Amino acid sequence: MNADSTAVPPPAPRGEAAALPPAAPLGRRLAVPAALLAAVAGAFTYVGAVDPNEPGHYPVCPLYRFTGLYCPGCGGLRSAHAFVHGDLPAALRDNAPGVLAYVGFAVLWTVWTIRAARGRPLRLALGPAHLWTAGALLLVFTVVRNLPSGGWLRP
Repeated sequence: MNADSTAVPPPAPRGEAAALPPAAPLGRRLAVPAALLAAVAGAFTYVGAVDPNEPGHYPVCPLYRFTGLYCPGCGGLRSAHAFVHGDLPAALRDNAPGVLAYVGFAVLWTVWTIRAARGRPLRLALGPAHLWTAGALLLVFTVVRNLPSGGWLRP
C-alpha cells in the first residue's frame, strides 16, 4: 500500500460545499425555495384576507401598549394588507421599511431560486458594516417616527 492510496482528498473551494450537484433533480434543488415561498404566500394571503385595521384580529404591539411608542414593526400588518391589495401609497405610509423588506425578499428569493435551479449556492456577502447600517437606519426610523415632527411616519 502506498501513501497515495490513503491520501485525503483536498477540501472543496469555499462556497462550493453548500451547492447541490447539478445532477440533483430539479425538484430537489427547488424544494426549499418553493416551501419558503408557500409559507410567505400563505402569511400574506391571511393578512390580506383578515384586515388588521379592524380591532380584535391581531395582538397589539407590546411596546406600543406599554409605552405608547411605535417600534420599527408597528404598522407592518397594515402595510402588508395594503400591499396585498395593491395600495402602495398606503403600504408605504403604514410602514415604509416593511415595503422595502417585501421587495427585498422578492428579489432575494428570485435570485436564490434561479441559482438553485442552476445548481449553484446563494452567496450573501453581508458583513458587520451592512448589518450595523441596517440597524442604524431602523433606529433612526424608530426615533423619527416617535418625534412630534415624524407624524407622517406613524401607522
